[in-house]
Amino acid sequence: MVEALLFASAQPMTLRDLAARLPAGSDPAEALRRLRARYAGRGVELERVGDAWAFRTAADLGFLMQEEVVEARRLSRAATETLAIVAYHQPVTRAEIEEIRGVAVSRGTLDQLIETGWVRLGRRRQSPGRPVTFVVTEAFLDHFGLASTQDLPGLAELRAAGLLDSRPTGLAGKAKATDIPRDEPGDDLFGD
Repeated sequence: MVEALLFASAQPMTLRDLAARLPAGSDPAEALRRLRARYAGRGVELERVGDAWAFRTAADLGFLMQEEVVEARRLSRAATETLAIVAYHQPVTRAEIEEIRGVAVSRGTLDQLIETGWVRLGRRRQSPGRPVTFVVTEAFLDHFGLASTQDLPGLAELRAAGLLDSRPTGLAGKAKATDIPRDEPGDDLFGD
């Protein structure tokens, strides 16, 4: 009976709590001693919690009760726009991203996309200053169910899905899956 009470209780129970629920003449202290001996060394053990008693998972098995939770973070508008530019115009430099967006790209925006694993550093351009380029990763393609960047939706598909205005202005007017510039002929998406 003590075992049942302790299992069913949401809170640890004191000797007084147990005695109040047991038939007259019962010895809850003796029942606790026997239960503690019976559960010693098992996955669940009877433990004293202050003046009360409760069943707890054995300390050496506590790792089984830990749950890893992946926290979903929404991308900011700046990060979403930057990701779209990289996907549709790769390999693309920071200056080109800023030119298309019309505003400066903060370092944190690109860092977030790199940390997410959707963007990586590409080849350096063979131009003055040798700027680094950015390209999308296989993780980006996998996350969005794409075989390649050629499978990115075009303007007509984006408009049909209601994701773009019907007027061709701003970023939407510049981003087309078929207009992916390359450094040199034959450059592939993931080549180094």
